[in-house]
Amino acid sequence: MANQAYFNADAYSEDNMIIVKKKADWINLQDKIRTKDTTLAFVPTMGALHQGHISLLKKSKQLANLNVSSIFINPTQFNNPADFKKYPVTTEEDILMLERNSCDVLFLPGVKEIYPEGEINTNHIELGYLETILEGEYRPGHFQGVCQVVARLLKIIEPDYLLLGQKDYQQCMVIKKLLDVLESKVQLIICPTVRDNDGLALSSRNLRLTTDERELAPEIYKTLSVIKNELSTKNIEQLKADAIQYLEQKGFKVDYVEVADALDLHAITEWNGRHPVVILAAAFVNDIRLIDNIVVEM
Repeated sequence: MANQAYFNADAYSEDNMIIVKKKADWINLQDKIRTKDTTLAFVPTMGALHQGHISLLKKSKQLANLNVSSIFINPTQFNNPADFKKYPVTTEEDILMLERNSCDVLFLPGVKEIYPEGEINTNHIELGYLETILEGEYRPGHFQGVCQVVARLLKIIEPDYLLLGQKDYQQCMVIKKLLDVLESKVQLIICPTVRDNDGLALSSRNLRLTTDERELAPEIYKTLSVIKNELSTKNIEQLKADAIQYLEQKGFKVDYVEVADALDLHAITEWNGRHPVVILAAAFVNDIRLIDNIVVEM
């Protein structure tokens, strides 16, 4: 890690990635490197980085002349404590990947830096029906936790652009709603899902898959693709039922397969072929929960 440096504002140069762990240090660093003409793009992550994250970082370089990534495994968005404990931690590898891909600043806070008053002293964000359907239904409290951490990170980093991946489609819509609630001027940039050659959406959770589980996992994307291909000719309810049955026969435990309006996520029962829709699924491979989606424009 030749170019890595922990916070030292005087040491900053365009050839170094600076690692900042404290809000106060980030404020001091901004005073040195950010002018009125500086545009800043922010890529928040929970670590266990992969090429999907790197695609966001590359996009951030196109949008702004300064980029910041964060690594913070947010405890408030895990409705299952066991899932939180099992979340992969690969910080050293992540740091190397970020500096090799031209990250300017890594914000690497501890829990107390983000939640100085404790993890339960948080404000409720009114998300409406978005937190009652799909992921909201199966992971109660999850989106409130997401909103808490994103709101706090945005307040600290103060970016012009916020970059997220389309794989977490509903989360993107939740963050869009959050920005509206906060009356934020941050521009949300949603980037395409990055996939392996067999179609599996890249995800930090993929690191937990065994060889056999990894071989099975692409069936989710294949199933969504079948629905996409038959959407204009077959009954949607039957397509969903067939998809669930197929995945269960393959050994998945399915939370949902849904076809929804791409703009508001309301479920649809028929498609006119003109309005954009999104096909979504969440299913367990043993104890690992995977999500995916395909957007159909026309």
